[in-house]
Amino acid sequence: MRTPARFLGVLTGITLVLGGAALIAPAAQADIPACTNMVQQTGVTVSDTVTAACTKGVHNDLRGCVTALTEAGVPGGAATGACRMAANPP
Repeated sequence: MRTPARFLGVLTGITLVLGGAALIAPAAQADIPACTNMVQQTGVTVSDTVTAACTKGVHNDLRGCVTALTEAGVPGGAATGACRMAANPP
C-alpha cells in the first residue's frame, strides 16, 4: 500500500509544478491593434490589406509585412515600426 501512496504523491507534485509553470509563462498575444494604430497615425486608412499585413508581422514575416504596408501607402519607417510592434507585443 505504500507504493500507490508514493506514486500519487509524485503525480501530485508533477501536476503542481507543471500547472505553476503554465501560470507563470506569459501568453503570446498578437498585437495587430498596435500595428494598425501606428498605420492609422500615418494617415493611411486601416483596410483588410493593412490588417493582413500586420498579421504577417505577428507571424514574424517582417519583410512581407513591411512590403505589404508600403504597397498600401504607409511610409517605409512607419511600416517597419508597425511590423515590429506586431511581432514584439509589449
